Amino acid sequence: MTLTQPVGPSRRTVLRAGAALSGLALSGAAGARIASAPPGGIFLHGVASGDPTSRSVMLWTRVTPVPEAVPGSGAGPDSTIHWEIATDPGFAARIASGTASTGAWRDHTVLVDAGGLAPSTTYYYRFLGARGEASPTGATRTTPAPGTLVDRLRLGVVSCANWEAGTFSAYRHLASRGDLDAIVHLGDYLYENGQGEYGGKNGSVRLHQPPHEIVSLADYRQRHGQYKTDPDLQNLHATVPVIAIWDDHESANDAWRGGAENHDPSEGSWSDRYEAALQAYLEWMPIRPGGAGRTLYRRISFGSLAELSMLDLRSYRDRPAATGSDGRAIDDPARTIAGAEQLDWLIRGTTTSTAQWQLIGNPVMIAPIVLPPLEPATTEALTSMLGIPRGGIAFNGDQWDGYTSDRAALFTALDSAPARNAVFLTGDIHSSWASELPRNAARYPGAGTVGVEYVVPSVTSKNIDDILRVPPRTVSPAIENALRATNQHVRFVELDSHGYGVLEVTTDHAQMDWWFITDPADPGARARHAHSLRTTAGSGQLGPAAPLPPRPERR
Repeated sequence: MTLTQPVGPSRRTVLRAGAALSGLALSGAAGARIASAPPGGIFLHGVASGDPTSRSVMLWTRVTPVPEAVPGSGAGPDSTIHWEIATDPGFAARIASGTASTGAWRDHTVLVDAGGLAPSTTYYYRFLGARGEASPTGATRTTPAPGTLVDRLRLGVVSCANWEAGTFSAYRHLASRGDLDAIVHLGDYLYENGQGEYGGKNGSVRLHQPPHEIVSLADYRQRHGQYKTDPDLQNLHATVPVIAIWDDHESANDAWRGGAENHDPSEGSWSDRYEAALQAYLEWMPIRPGGAGRTLYRRISFGSLAELSMLDLRSYRDRPAATGSDGRAIDDPARTIAGAEQLDWLIRGTTTSTAQWQLIGNPVMIAPIVLPPLEPATTEALTSMLGIPRGGIAFNGDQWDGYTSDRAALFTALDSAPARNAVFLTGDIHSSWASELPRNAARYPGAGTVGVEYVVPSVTSKNIDDILRVPPRTVSPAIENALRATNQHVRFVELDSHGYGVLEVTTDHAQMDWWFITDPADPGARARHAHSLRTTAGSGQLGPAAPLPPRPERR
């Protein structure tokens, strides 16, 4: 989701001209003389790990075997890369190793499912080239074994990192903590816009490559490669495993299964663009997909304490309603945000799991934000006559508010679960929120709740004060007060700050700490604790909490 639409009347002209120039450049690179390895080494995009289990973890890197083999070029010879994993950073105690082949056919990326590991263990890993070139060393950690009693889990939670809107200081602060078991990335890991189309409060802090809006497989590969050169992103990936899901900007703004707001026929077919975006994502991210390697939704277990279900809410959804007041579309039971198969997978998993907590990586908000909340049992005649949604006019139809049938089915299932221990972790909206999830928003709190939702701010992408180009906390407090007054299940909202979240889960509670950075345009930005809320096991309610205390670094 983009909170303000990109501007620039010549965008399509720039796209076509940029694509033509890019094509010429790539043609020249593909036919160029094969040279020696780049002087800066062959592992220019760092290392990463992700999707840990109790016995394995995905390991990732990218090789640049010759200078011409830049991301998206299609140039360069195939390579055989050696990998190894150890319990010490000096690799004296190697416990697993192997080789992997790569080449231009997968943009020279390497993805290894390293198995044979022990549960709840910190490991170190690296890659070696054919001539002994060594990658940076990464650290990762396996999860507890199934059924194991676990007393504590800490996750960093992030979303919406736009290269042009700033630098990635939030990642730097998360990497420096030393107490996180994993990072949950909720989408908009990168942005598809061309240069100058969607920057920060005062314009673009740094410029995208390629310069045009990305459309082709080569474009998406190049953009992934650019983001992976950011030092703070590289350091985060090398420090802790990342569990990621995409939202819309990994393909195009407000994407749905048949198109996107930021796509038109001059850019070719949507299916071709979607497949290009998906292929590049699978090449460049350290994830373990399912469904013949093409399904992004999946589940990670942390012993008996928690399960984390990561949702893909772009690949299967129907087109968003034209407006938030279009009741015929919003309440249509045939329309879906998750798709029937994924929704069934989510409901079965969250209602039959024996884990104490159900964490749901949820790219777009699920808490109802409607103006105002209405009671269908008493207002249905009026809403039917006016053609507005039965529960009230949706604040944002791109969220679950635009697909009320799917949400109702999920909430009904969660309501029947043995405990109110569903915690939705959400990004997308470039702001911070916490809500109790009401069975009926118009009758909150009397009707009860089915869980809670924590929404983290953007790493850099524009929020309210950026869009309005006003100092922080000048306009937003009045908006926040109005939102809370109308939707009383919203317990916290802050519309101006950038940063990240830290979630702690214990047998007793699930607590979110919000951390805000001072300025996304400043590469040395500081971080401050801003707010804390927790839900007690079985309550489905939110209450105040003290900031999480430091925890000794994992060993």
